[in-house]
Amino acid sequence: MVDPNATFDDLLPEALRFRSPAPLVDIGANLTHASFAADLEAVLRRARAANVTTLIVTGTDRAHAEQAVQLAQRFPGLHATAGVHPHDASHWDASLATAMRELHRRPEVVAVGECGLDFHRNFSTPAAQERAFEAQLGLAVESGKPLFIHERDAGRRMREMLRTWRDDISDAVVHCFTAERETLHGYLDLDLHIGLTGWICDERRGIHLRELVRDIPLERLMVETDCPYLLPRDLPAKLKGRRNEPSLLPWIVREIAHWRGSDEAQLARATTHTARRFFRLAAAGEADEARRAQQES
Repeated sequence: MVDPNATFDDLLPEALRFRSPAPLVDIGANLTHASFAADLEAVLRRARAANVTTLIVTGTDRAHAEQAVQLAQRFPGLHATAGVHPHDASHWDASLATAMRELHRRPEVVAVGECGLDFHRNFSTPAAQERAFEAQLGLAVESGKPLFIHERDAGRRMREMLRTWRDDISDAVVHCFTAERETLHGYLDLDLHIGLTGWICDERRGIHLRELVRDIPLERLMVETDCPYLLPRDLPAKLKGRRNEPSLLPWIVREIAHWRGSDEAQLARATTHTARRFFRLAAAGEADEARRAQQES
């Protein structure tokens, strides 16, 4: 078990040892990535020291979703998603659908996804992406669990597909939102949640987000690192290895609060409240407690 009182190790320079004024939920942490294999427990210690108390571990295919479930079983405060990323949509078939359906029954799995559309790279054809996404929309309706959505350069088609299903699915979040005003307001009109990352810290690509963050209702906003990707470019010190990790989430929250013209602590509390409601983490926390009690008996 991770010691919540543990201190930082030597990986983070002093200038990057942030601590949120209120507990945070990182709704998108790719902790099954190979870059975390050697020091995951240290990563989790640093997250807790930064007051990032809850992590949603992203499952982007069957293998990584199963690994995410295993991490959620092993570490309190971790939860999993299970889905097939649009990059891997060409692998979608009946057996994969069955595997996902079984994963969605697991108490550790709090959302269906990461799934969606990515017409930027098209590692799978648009047709294959739409087929896999449509199937996972059906699984979300079947399970009743919220959707964890990936979208890039596909906002119009995404809105068309979601509009058809919106009355049947529960909550949905477009994670790592990076698009323009029209797409944002289209998602808000569909009562979707928005996940923001360190993209807002990127002076090359993220400046437009700084003007849009005020448009997102506070009760629809959640925060994430999408680690190990999207290391904030405006950190006050360089990070060896340039791997993003959950302990840096307070910096992202600070930046979002700045551009919203709001209080950092208020934003931290609000996004955590929203995430806990969205992923139904009160019930998940009870499952954590029951699991710990069983392990100790």
